Amino acid sequence: MYLKVSPMKGVNRFGVKRKLAPRYVGPYQIIEKSSKVAYKVQLPPEMRAIFPVFHVSQLKKCLRVPEERVEAGGLKLQSDLSYEEKPVQVLDVKERVTRGRVIKLFRVLWNRQSERYATWKGKTIYK
Repeated sequence: MYLKVSPMKGVNRFGVKRKLAPRYVGPYQIIEKSSKVAYKVQLPPEMRAIFPVFHVSQLKKCLRVPEERVEAGGLKLQSDLSYEEKPVQVLDVKERVTRGRVIKLFRVLWNRQSERYATWKGKTIYK
C-alpha cells in the first residue's frame, strides 16, 4: 500500500510544485488488519516515530511494480505525516503598487529545492 503524506500549506513536495507533486510514499507492506477500517503497515526504520496503524483513507492500493518507489528519504516526517520546508534565500524583490497599498513580492528559494522551483511570496504594506 502507498501511504498518504500531507505537507503544510504552501510547501512543495519532493521538488515538484502543487498538483503534480506525489501525495503518497511507498509502497509498504501490510502486516495485519487491526480493525474493519484500519491496517498495520511495516514502516522503514527512519519512520519509527510514526505509529504504524492507519485508517483506510490514509492508504492507497499499490497497482504498480513494487520496485517503483517514492522514497521519503531526506524528509523529516512528523507523527501526523507532515513536513516543513524552510526558506533559504531571497532571490529577487518586486513592488506592486495598487490604490492604497504597496505589495512587496519576494522570490524565495526553499531548502531541498532548485532555483527553478523558487516561489513568489507577498507582503502587503498600507500607505
